[in-house]
Amino acid sequence: MKPHASSSLIWRITSIASIVATVLLIGGFVYAIKDVVNPVGSTYSASESDGTTQTTGNSAASTVPPLSDGVRVVALGDSLAKGTGDDDGSGFVRRTVDLLQQKGVSAKLVSNLGINGQKTEQVLSSLDQAGVKHALQQANLILLSVGANDLFNGGEALGNLQQQTPDASQMLKNAPETAARLKQILTRLREINPDAQIIYLGLYNPFGDLQELRVPGNQAVTSWNTSVMDIINKQPHMMLIPTFDLFQNNLNQYLSSDHFHPNGTGYEQIAERVVQSLQ
Repeated sequence: MKPHASSSLIWRITSIASIVATVLLIGGFVYAIKDVVNPVGSTYSASESDGTTQTTGNSAASTVPPLSDGVRVVALGDSLAKGTGDDDGSGFVRRTVDLLQQKGVSAKLVSNLGINGQKTEQVLSSLDQAGVKHALQQANLILLSVGANDLFNGGEALGNLQQQTPDASQMLKNAPETAARLKQILTRLREINPDAQIIYLGLYNPFGDLQELRVPGNQAVTSWNTSVMDIINKQPHMMLIPTFDLFQNNLNQYLSSDHFHPNGTGYEQIAERVVQSLQ
């Protein structure tokens, strides 16, 4: 074979491999988006508690001890709250409890109410359920992850990258309504449990290693996190835990095979940050 022919063959193989890799990457995003549109999991009922307390429908408020006297955790929200992508299913919620216990803190998971695909509207509606309210009233630490499904489902261009590259405004077209509902969620949580520490999980950009989505994705996520901070800063006993910086340069290391949800290592990083915020 002539040298120039061999070189041409190598370049063709390299090009084909790059195309295949891109298709697989986009395929992972499409899979994650389908999980948003067609969520897996049922609505919460009183018998579905993951933790040590079964909800009974009793809506009477209970007194919770300060965190220094023990931590009772309830998680609420979407697939990140549920722990999707973690091989052992722990997610950042169970890992947070485990890390606290390792530090000698009396901690237990009361209930994990996370459901794949949940948006702010569904979470807000769930807060009227007696079982959900009862679980929340048992907690002195509420972990909330919601908003990503609202925002990225609004960027329909994610499924049409070959036709158009979305900008930040397209990806954030649902942001005003989402922020308004998030504010309602936080207000309602405070009404249900006036004393609990509420931690909101900030968003990261899972599309950072796609050239078309790196910049608009970063802009959209940064804008959203800033708007949430404006809401949280006006509320007592609430904080946002940032995750953007954790994942920005570690997507291959911290994301699961769907290239959207964290893997076990990614969830562990989030849990460590949550625990640090409580110290």
